[in-house]
Amino acid sequence: MELKFRVTGMTCAACSARVEKVTAAVEGVQKAEVDLLGGRMTVQADREEVHTAIEDAVAKAGYGASLMGQKKEVPSRTGEDRTQAGRRLVWSAVFLLGLMYLTMGHMVGLPVPEWYHGTRNAMVAALAQLFLTLPVIALNSGYFRRGLKALWHRGPNMDSLIAVGSGAALVYSVVVLFRMAHAMGAGDWEAVARYRGDLYFESAAMILTLVSLGKFLEARAKGKTREAIRQLMDLRPKTAVVLRDGTAVQIPVEEVQVGDILQVRSGGTIPVDGVVVRGRAAVDQSALTGESVPVEKAEGLRVSAATTVTEGYLELRAEKVGEDTTLSQIIRLVEQAGGSKAPIARLADKVAGIFVPTVMTVAGAVFLIWMLAGQSFEFAMTSAIAVLVISCPCALGLATPVAIMVGTGRGARMGVLYKNAAALEGLAHVDTVVLDKTGTLTAGKPAVTDILGDEKVLLPVAAALEERSEHPFAKAILERAKGIPRPEVKDFETLPGRGVSGTVEGARCYGGDRRLMEELGVVVPDYPELKAQGKTPLYFLRDGRYLGAIVAADVLKPDSAATVAAMEKLGLDVVMLTGDNEKTAQAIAQKAGITKVIAEVLPGDKAGAVERLRQEGHRVLMVGDGINDAPALTTADVGMAIGAGTDIAVESADIVLMSGSLMGAAEAVALSRATVRNIRQNLFWAFFYNALCIPVAAGALYPAFGWQLSPMLGAACMSMSSVFVVSNALRLRFWKTKNTAPTEVAEEIIKEEKMMETVIGVNGMMCPHCKAMVEKVCKAVPGTVDAVVDLQAKNVTVTGDADVAALKKAIVDAGYEVV
Repeated sequence: MELKFRVTGMTCAACSARVEKVTAAVEGVQKAEVDLLGGRMTVQADREEVHTAIEDAVAKAGYGASLMGQKKEVPSRTGEDRTQAGRRLVWSAVFLLGLMYLTMGHMVGLPVPEWYHGTRNAMVAALAQLFLTLPVIALNSGYFRRGLKALWHRGPNMDSLIAVGSGAALVYSVVVLFRMAHAMGAGDWEAVARYRGDLYFESAAMILTLVSLGKFLEARAKGKTREAIRQLMDLRPKTAVVLRDGTAVQIPVEEVQVGDILQVRSGGTIPVDGVVVRGRAAVDQSALTGESVPVEKAEGLRVSAATTVTEGYLELRAEKVGEDTTLSQIIRLVEQAGGSKAPIARLADKVAGIFVPTVMTVAGAVFLIWMLAGQSFEFAMTSAIAVLVISCPCALGLATPVAIMVGTGRGARMGVLYKNAAALEGLAHVDTVVLDKTGTLTAGKPAVTDILGDEKVLLPVAAALEERSEHPFAKAILERAKGIPRPEVKDFETLPGRGVSGTVEGARCYGGDRRLMEELGVVVPDYPELKAQGKTPLYFLRDGRYLGAIVAADVLKPDSAATVAAMEKLGLDVVMLTGDNEKTAQAIAQKAGITKVIAEVLPGDKAGAVERLRQEGHRVLMVGDGINDAPALTTADVGMAIGAGTDIAVESADIVLMSGSLMGAAEAVALSRATVRNIRQNLFWAFFYNALCIPVAAGALYPAFGWQLSPMLGAACMSMSSVFVVSNALRLRFWKTKNTAPTEVAEEIIKEEKMMETVIGVNGMMCPHCKAMVEKVCKAVPGTVDAVVDLQAKNVTVTGDADVAALKKAIVDAGYEVV
């Protein structure tokens, strides 16, 4: 079972490595994974009772752990915490500036008080430095408290390095102060002058202040990494308007119950997931799915919490409330992904686990080597302290999690949900994409593509017959016949597996497949070219006379061809996997631009087809949306589900495309690659920084150039390295896809997607003859793809990019009035 813990006291990668190590050692624990940024730990254990032993083990290691609820939200870092850190930093800087003024002001020509000058005033100067340093020590005592505690528990961390480094400078300076006092009592003023130059109070204060500055900047930057989650949380409305006994009542959204009827007006935010029971509206779903265009919602359609009604009015029945809403599930997924570890982070974790003890050993060795080489105690101590403070593993520990957090957050805003960091990294390495056909490449439902016969005669009869049918083709025909008057049907009959029949305007009519026509003794055309294109004809008869055929097919989604082109541009091999026959599959693949097709695969064999590709050495991404895709999604290296698909497919996948747009798959791959590239940059910098700076701090350049790194400069470099890593990761917040599809393909798809539907009000239309005339003149205008008249609504809907003024003129010239 999975247990979640809140962990306190962690400040660096060494801390998280220590907590993971002691937790994994507890009997009954299989795996422990710490989220350093979120201060959380996820543990796989045999039983829940083991949490007490885990909490004790973490406490003995010097940290705190407490069991969390499974669905408890992780609170974001509060502004109050950063405010306190800012105040501590400001006051530390105030005392440090006073200290630096006294110790170094004369170097830049600043006036220093007379009482500070001269050997006779050495003790006064030393005490002034001490009393200006002590407030800085007190303000930053947390470093000493946490660092020495971790050292005591044999798990040194970043705070241990800071505490030992700045503490050594402080203790040494206090010892020198006493030796100075003793020399003054003995009248040895030469020794007093020498001791005065050996005070390191400003180094101790400077180290703490610079580290605090770095941590403050780091905390601010890390706060931005969780911005995506905070924005999602802010989307949730605080109140809802519920109908109680016919009266609209505004209540807190937490009080909404499943089954309540809610009202949402134009401009309002939908508070819960539900089903529309009344009304019609355009709903902006961009916050959840990334779709830029509002979606039409009407009775019977589902809506999600945090989407906005841009125009219209809805009444909906609440189905999912509170933690069960889509928004809450998205928040949990983003947090889960951001807090998980990618395989690429394992090397950093291993290094961090042994890094601090190694650094402390190196610092001790540096001190001994310089002492044995004949250098002064002060020189050896300065080099050792510089090694301690410059070697903080913060940058190493932040390299991966901040990039993962920002990358998954950016994906959420695009409608791409990564369930864990391993999926994000795995997606970056795939070389083959397997696309399911139905519902992924295609719309998943048939649409009328051709009408073979007199449309004015054939379509009304077909629509009348199919109005009572539940067959998918029937819905396609009714969609095409929308707005056309349909005659009444009597004696309707369903002919299972073959078609339908009924009496229309006194004549017996039939509609169905070729087998039905043969049973009725009617010879109909075979249309072999349609089969080659993956299309299916439905034949229609009236009183034994053949009227024609209506051709339907599962058509490509508008962005499928562009997505395939984008994937190929990313260097991916695209394969279509389908259970359809070879001819139909090849026809669809050709339209989509896919050359590799695996057809006639039974649902249970899809996983086997994916496994064969893996055995050939490919790293496979499977994209699907149906129940029969679930095994294949699980078998692939990375499974990706279209969010509009079935729940079981979504649960089986590693990545979910909320918008249902296939282009999101190409964008997800590109974002994953950008995130992994960012992680590699961060890790390179973290390793390079330590590999370069530790030898310099140890004094490697001193024999050749006489350069010795000051502990103060080391503290500044250490802080800035962490800020650099976090800032680099934050660049992902502004990531955008670049040229994901070739220009010519993109322009073609964009043109298709943006094909306008212009609705023009027309007065004077009275009968089917008027309808036919208006449609005819509109279709004659250049740029018109189709024109459909609705006699009841008194308008014509023109599809295409025809000039509106030309359309209006054609209608007026035909003798009708444009409204």
